Amino acid sequence: MKNQIILNLPVKNLDKSRAFFSALGFSFDPRFSGENAAFMNIVDDTIQAMLTTEPFFQSLIDKPLANAKEANELVICLNCESREEVDSLIAKATAAGARIPHPPEDNGFMYDQGFEDIDGHLWNLVWTAPEA
Repeated sequence: MKNQIILNLPVKNLDKSRAFFSALGFSFDPRFSGENAAFMNIVDDTIQAMLTTEPFFQSLIDKPLANAKEANELVICLNCESREEVDSLIAKATAAGARIPHPPEDNGFMYDQGFEDIDGHLWNLVWTAPEA
């Protein structure tokens, strides 16, 4: 089995979602992107997200689509290399329109903060001291 994770996330407006994540520094692979989806590289070629329009996403499943602004099924957690990277990504997310649901949590050996993207998906950014 290939060590790769691809998250499929429904979005209301693909162009706005691409702009949001581009502002955070994520890149997109045009080979797997089009009118209904955008293939976003999160961590090189091992972790990606397929942002799909809600109608296209709905065509892939046989149950109702959850509204991520009203209910949550998962939190996407990304490990950062430093506290500064956490703060930098939070600042970029905020500037791009994210909602910040809670203040940063600093436990000394671990520092984290999260954001809600423009479609309501929750992302948590965490740095852990190497010695922890």
